[in-house]
Amino acid sequence: MIRHRSNKSGPVPQGCPLEFSLKLLAGAWTPQIVWFLKTEPRRFGDLKRDLGHVSAKVLTTRLREMEEKGIITREVKPTSPPTVEYALTDVGRKIGPALQSIVEVGEEIQKHLLREKIEVKSASKKTAVAV
Repeated sequence: MIRHRSNKSGPVPQGCPLEFSLKLLAGAWTPQIVWFLKTEPRRFGDLKRDLGHVSAKVLTTRLREMEEKGIITREVKPTSPPTVEYALTDVGRKIGPALQSIVEVGEEIQKHLLREKIEVKSASKKTAVAV
């Protein structure tokens, strides 16, 4: 019979801030948009070029959702023709360091997997030669 082990992590925090934070970043392009806005405000066209293969419709939808969530602000500049700039709010700026940490962990994992892949290939070549 398998013995039940208790969870040593403790209960999930009330209102689960982790889940809430992840929902803020959910959706295609959201983390990338935060990434490109972390240093300076960007215009719509700039963001579209930064992101590459995103349609104007999808980008518009995502930016509106992020504005509703309080992650970004949208400012219409009084120019001719009018331009719109998007910038991170104080809340949005707090996401930047979390994304940077995720990038660093991702780099570590990629290096680890690459080393393992190389080691596995080396081991399989040695085994093939020995046979």
